[in-house]
Amino acid sequence: MIKLFKVKEKQRENAGNADGKAPVKKQSAGELRLHRDISELNLPKTCSISFPNGKDDLMNFEVTIRPDEGYYLGGTFVFSFQVSPVYPHEPPKVKCKTKVYHPNIDLEGNVCLNILREDWKPVLNINTIIYGLFHLFTQPNHEDPLNHDAAAVLRDNPKLFESNVRRAMAGGYVGQTLFTRCM
Repeated sequence: MIKLFKVKEKQRENAGNADGKAPVKKQSAGELRLHRDISELNLPKTCSISFPNGKDDLMNFEVTIRPDEGYYLGGTFVFSFQVSPVYPHEPPKVKCKTKVYHPNIDLEGNVCLNILREDWKPVLNINTIIYGLFHLFTQPNHEDPLNHDAAAVLRDNPKLFESNVRRAMAGGYVGQTLFTRCM
């Protein structure tokens, strides 16, 4: 029985190669939508996108954000995106690869952005997420934190928060946590 399936599979493969071309892999609906989203990207000049696994792997990519204002001015922050085949019915999984002192990003890189959780809708796209991430750096939100310590400092002492951000971005300690330089 198993050999029969192998024979059928080989016949299909050979039929695809008969004209000298490799068989074409059928794209999922999520891949098609993601391809469209990426082709229509309208990124701020301070953001860029890259494909560490090559252009053949659209479902995994990185976005680099370099804020041009606010507390994080001069920093470089890299986010990994993992997009599920059922996209846009599920939001992409987004992680910050750069360790950052931020009320809405924890030390493991998890991101607190409402459109990546409860407010996700299939009409939203990659461009919307990137703008949301960019907005986190220009307007950090202490009311919905993942890093409660950073949120409390931002709320109670913005000058100390700014000093902590600068120290972290320069590659120093904030409390007991060492941050890698990202400026």
